[in-house]
Amino acid sequence: MELTKENLLKALSEVIDPDLKKDLVSLGMIQNIHIDGEKAAFDVVLTTPACPLKEVIKKDCEEKIHKHLGDNVKLIINMTSNVTTKRDEGPVLPGVKNIIAISSGKGGVGKSTVASNLAVALAKSGADVGIIDADIYGPSIPTMFNCEFEQPGIVQEDGKNKIVPIQQYGVKLLSIGFLTNSEDAVVWRGPMASSALRQFITDAKWGDLDYLLIDLPPGTSDIHLTLVQAVPVTGALVVTTPQKVALADAQKGLSMFRQPQINVPILGLVENMAWFTPEELPDNKYFIFGEGGGKKLAEKNEVELLGHIPIVQSIRESGDNGYPAAMKDGAIADSFKQLAERVAQQVAIRNATQTETKKVEVTV
Repeated sequence: MELTKENLLKALSEVIDPDLKKDLVSLGMIQNIHIDGEKAAFDVVLTTPACPLKEVIKKDCEEKIHKHLGDNVKLIINMTSNVTTKRDEGPVLPGVKNIIAISSGKGGVGKSTVASNLAVALAKSGADVGIIDADIYGPSIPTMFNCEFEQPGIVQEDGKNKIVPIQQYGVKLLSIGFLTNSEDAVVWRGPMASSALRQFITDAKWGDLDYLLIDLPPGTSDIHLTLVQAVPVTGALVVTTPQKVALADAQKGLSMFRQPQINVPILGLVENMAWFTPEELPDNKYFIFGEGGGKKLAEKNEVELLGHIPIVQSIRESGDNGYPAAMKDGAIADSFKQLAERVAQQVAIRNATQTETKKVEVTV
């Protein structure tokens, strides 16, 4: 078969995106085709730079082209990306494609550690990422990103003052911890805390982002309602540990997002502290909080279990030192890389299969 643009597209129409279950051509993922004799160059535009199936898709493209057009065809396949969105565009955060709520039923499960490392891992993949530290009473993002003493800038835009997020490790950050003394307690009633979150959303210059992560406080509170009323949330992650008491509270968090009047899609569960591995015995796993709790909860609620994060001393040290574990090399960084890939994958599937996100009208 002659190497032409039409024949190339015909061959590529047999390559199926494993997540979206449609062919690359009908999905519009094949772009910028150039034919020169027996050479063909084109872009495969993935739904996220963190796509875990990038190499699988590229290999499938090569196999289908060589099958239909011959082994002599020389290929240049550029794997690029354009993160998808299903947000209802409006005046609030117009450049932000996906807003991801990261929650936990109870405190102490490592939600902020997961949020920090997830953000870094997504940024390392090539995505534009930001974090709002919405845990007004216990902000930890400044410490985890080693910028406790930084202060956001202020710029004028359309006659209004806009907060400029701090940038660290390729991630844009805003936290009440940047605006208060780290040793002082934030003693605010619920409406004041909610007002602070609204300011971080509406009065900040976030620019263009692929993913804006919202590190929510534990439990279900005013802050959670404020978030879903202020912006259309793409989906939620729930962080838990394997033991019964944490799982019971995580169930409440899942149920909150699934209430009919809120109806935020659940992207999946993350099981943190899944097992303990001592540094001197890296191949050993000790299930000190129990085993399989996250899997059972995910199956019960018919949601994805997106990752297991172990208890490892280096994760704690990295959080205390303000240099997230995902910035380093090794098995722990790989765990967060895989988590980022799974989260990005679920966002892409959610955007391809579910309806546009709307702000929530809550009357309670």
